[in-house]
Amino acid sequence: MSNHYFQFKQFTVQQEHCAMKVCTDACLFGALIAAAIQERSIAHILDIGTGTGLLSLLLAQKTTAAIDAVEIDTAAYQQAKHNMEASPWQERMQVFNADITSFNSNKKYDCIISNPPFFEGDLKSNNQHKNAAKHDTTLTLEQLLQAVLEHLDDDGVFAVLLPWHRVSACIIAAEKSGLHLQQKTLVKQTPTHDYFRGILTFGKFPSELSSEEISIKNETGAYSNRFTQLLKDYYLYL
Repeated sequence: MSNHYFQFKQFTVQQEHCAMKVCTDACLFGALIAAAIQERSIAHILDIGTGTGLLSLLLAQKTTAAIDAVEIDTAAYQQAKHNMEASPWQERMQVFNADITSFNSNKKYDCIISNPPFFEGDLKSNNQHKNAAKHDTTLTLEQLLQAVLEHLDDDGVFAVLLPWHRVSACIIAAEKSGLHLQQKTLVKQTPTHDYFRGILTFGKFPSELSSEEISIKNETGAYSNRFTQLLKDYYLYL
């Protein structure tokens, strides 16, 4: 059974009412993007499908941006709202119980992040909340990309965490929609494992592609140097 909460150095994520619990790859994703956008002028961030609010909280710790989060599931929305209100950055965070395909905002975002439900066609659970959180039963890749195009500033970046087997399809679909791959990070559990996640960053204009490979743990089973570098300001025991 998953813990009802996950304690970070500066905030706590309560998760008992969310189908998607805090997981290592999502923490890595948030930390990687937070580090990357620290070098940019980021005023407004949009988190699509926030779940517990984890990604928004990771980015709030490292930036001064105003963060809007959207969550379609009511129980998860309420959980995210509680987690954000209990954080040190509550004044610049807000969460909306809404479908991103009909979400209205009067602003354009410098950064959009999403850990979306893209286990397309994979074995599903009897739990419909888990299906909505983990599978594209409520949001397709094409719908997500259309929403990103609508809400992303011309100079903004869109970052997404995907299962490895969806990476190529996402890159192709994004290029067709007018989003260009800027950064590709492939993630392994250890150096001897196969890839299991991809972290992709897109923009509206072509740029030189940079690539990275990250192993969460090294050959001895300890967290790798790169993972430690990214997560040491978040995890309690790093």
